[in-house]
Amino acid sequence: MSEATIDGSRDREPQFRDIEGNLKSRDTWLRLIFMLIYWAVLSVTGIVATAIIVLGFLVVLFTGERNNQLRAAGEVVADYIRDILRYLTFNDDTKPFPFGADFPKRSST
Repeated sequence: MSEATIDGSRDREPQFRDIEGNLKSRDTWLRLIFMLIYWAVLSVTGIVATAIIVLGFLVVLFTGERNNQLRAAGEVVADYIRDILRYLTFNDDTKPFPFGADFPKRSST
């Protein structure tokens, strides 16, 4: 059993080795690069989603009917945003389109 100093520094040495390994990990830094790319894609996709929302509202306002093409586009964009957010928040390690998974498709409902 090793002796620990008053501040317990000897007990933390394995933890520091883990941190050092994480800092030197190529996968960790590569993930950061992809996260920055997807953050930028998410920003652009948010603009696209906003346009779909505004257009959808205007169509309903002037025609009284929902536009199925805008609804389908909104569903696909929403799924893509969800995929990106799941990757950015470490809930999924699969990279979204265009570096990993296919672009989301409209569900058959």
